[in-house]
Amino acid sequence: MKEEHRWKLIAAIALVTLSLALYTVHFFIFRDAQHILIYLVGDLAFVPIEVLIVTLIIDQMLESRERQRKMEKLNMVIGIFFSRIGTPLLATLSRADPGIGTVRHLLVAKDGVIAGKPEDVRSCLDSKSCSIAMNHVDMGPLRDFLAGQEDFLLRLVENPMVFEHESFTDLLLAVSHLTEELKARDDLASLPTADIAHLSGDMHRVYSRLVPEWMKYMEYLRTHYPYLFSLAMRTNPFDDGAQVVVKG
Repeated sequence: MKEEHRWKLIAAIALVTLSLALYTVHFFIFRDAQHILIYLVGDLAFVPIEVLIVTLIIDQMLESRERQRKMEKLNMVIGIFFSRIGTPLLATLSRADPGIGTVRHLLVAKDGVIAGKPEDVRSCLDSKSCSIAMNHVDMGPLRDFLAGQEDFLLRLVENPMVFEHESFTDLLLAVSHLTEELKARDDLASLPTADIAHLSGDMHRVYSRLVPEWMKYMEYLRTHYPYLFSLAMRTNPFDDGAQVVVKG
């Protein structure tokens, strides 16, 4: 028997023995078995209600608070990701997207709110109407940028909280894969057409995951941290008129 199970068994036996001993003492003092049985049955009758209160109500409340606390920490991690990698990568990929004009208005803030929702742009991304034109991507600097962020990406992947957010995990894996693909090629200037098409697919995989995650994170900032949302909109990679300097 495992040590953990042995400890639980010993504790259970000890508690039951203590309960029997106290009931025995009560009987010898008051000599009233009926009184003991009345309260014993009453206590047993209350057990299902106690289980309901403790497990289904209190535990759910504590679990909800714990889940909310984890999401707060996870969103801090997501914020660091966009600060270090996500926003610069979005700027690079969106400039290479000839179809970005069809959804740009959904990605720019109007009256302090992002006009669109992630599902609004997903159809464009899924249909590849919004896609990466490889002749507009300077792959050398992109490779150097991503290679310089490898250690940071590795630390993110090692964070156990990340795996509680499936879509963000998929994004990190897509970015890591694109980094490895670019690093594996010595000469990016003379790749065959088939290989360029392969890299295009890898970039679109990153792009199609990055845009919805960015939109969800912007909505989170708008709701919880308006001052961070303000800076994010003044550095919005989709807004050609965005300026970080506040001019009144």
